[in-house]
Amino acid sequence: MARPAENSPEHGAREEAEERTTHFGFRTVEEDAKQGMVHSVFEKVAERYDLMNDLMSGGLHRPWKDAMIAWLAPPKSARPYAHIDVAGGTGDVAFRLLDRAGPHAHVTLCDINPHMLGVGKARAEAGGYKERTEITCGNAESLPFPDKSFDSYTIAFGIRNVTHIERALAEAYRVLKPGGRFLCLEFSQMVLPGIDKIYDAYSFTVIPRMGGWVTGDPDPYQYLVESIRQFPDQERFAAMIREAGFARVQYRNLSGGVAAIHSGWRL
Repeated sequence: MARPAENSPEHGAREEAEERTTHFGFRTVEEDAKQGMVHSVFEKVAERYDLMNDLMSGGLHRPWKDAMIAWLAPPKSARPYAHIDVAGGTGDVAFRLLDRAGPHAHVTLCDINPHMLGVGKARAEAGGYKERTEITCGNAESLPFPDKSFDSYTIAFGIRNVTHIERALAEAYRVLKPGGRFLCLEFSQMVLPGIDKIYDAYSFTVIPRMGGWVTGDPDPYQYLVESIRQFPDQERFAAMIREAGFARVQYRNLSGGVAAIHSGWRL
């Protein structure tokens, strides 16, 4: 069958249809469907989110998160300091920041999943963080906050799950004050030859099985492993951050590139 001419209506319709699709792990899905599918994944694992991250990272997500907050170095001074942690529903990163920052630091914990936020709210109350934490349900691609609202922004293991990464980066830039800082912790691409094959074998064989054994459902873990392989590598993601307007973009590999922290500034 002949292909439609590039200037034909048929060609335009085909291109438009392709533009409306995205990936969900290794599957191609309609853009409008991905958000609900990701929502379902995290509904299933919300109560055991830390355990999920332990399985995905071999327990390394904890020192990785510590490293991100250490690089951010929130001020300990008495001045007000407003931080937003996006896709951080359980509060794992937000509460680390409050432990390290001064007494006038305030965190907005934002996540699209109410179930995840319920876990975060319970932890805030149990850990004594309630008075310095605002909990908001919101989409990383369309944050419900005014321009130039925050001194810093973090997102850990969340940006690869959004439908349009570039929109999430644009929103991060929009809500940061001039001089504000963006930090993203995400699984990335191995940089140690040979180790990548071992990591692939662990990821695609061990993690889904362990997830199924622990939670009774291996499917969320299969998606999460596949989503890592679809995420841009360190250099490409750094370029995307620059394209969103950020300056002084850097990244640090963690554990040989299993994860990476990317940093940028709104100047």
